[in-house]
Amino acid sequence: MKSFPKRLIDGYHAFATQRLPTEQSRYRELSERGQSPETMLIGCSDSRVSPEVIFDAGPGELFVVRNVANLVPVYQPDTAAHGVSAALEYAVSVLQVKHVVVLGHAQCGGIRAFVDKIKPLTPGDFIGKWMQMFIKPGEIVEQREHESMQDFVTRIEKAAVFRSLENLMTFPFVRDRVQNGQMQLHGAYFGVAEGSLFVLDQAAKEFRSVRNG
Repeated sequence: MKSFPKRLIDGYHAFATQRLPTEQSRYRELSERGQSPETMLIGCSDSRVSPEVIFDAGPGELFVVRNVANLVPVYQPDTAAHGVSAALEYAVSVLQVKHVVVLGHAQCGGIRAFVDKIKPLTPGDFIGKWMQMFIKPGEIVEQREHESMQDFVTRIEKAAVFRSLENLMTFPFVRDRVQNGQMQLHGAYFGVAEGSLFVLDQAAKEFRSVRNG
């Protein structure tokens, strides 16, 4: 116990004495009946972008998967282990969620590493290989003429959401449910500094602000 982070112990004590008493019945129900969230959220591992906090979600409401740069791979069944794909399969085929949301965000470290073309720390670097999933074979991603670095990074952060949504449709079990009207795919973008949220208008291919009220 001595080596366990004190901040986490203190946080649990606060949870157990303040929040748990008001939600105890909900936790017991979830324990007995199992989970049945309507929404799966694919977000970034960034500590500043907590989906449960952003969407004020209670226990059992969101099925969350987080990874570097909120990326979804293409459908690739093989002998390798695929954590995101496994979670997606469970959420869609077992839990039968009605919505899948890909949540991108500002100041994404994975996207910045990709933009800056940071060399892998070692030949076996994981982040470098993971971020390569963002690019299609032969695709070139470059800063546009007269585009500031900040605008470039923001554009690529949002492009990662588009790419993940595109890759989701390569999964047969996702494509079938979407085409049958049983499930919807959504994109969103979170501004860390302002706490702002933008939701993707897929018809216009633009992120539109969600304002308070």
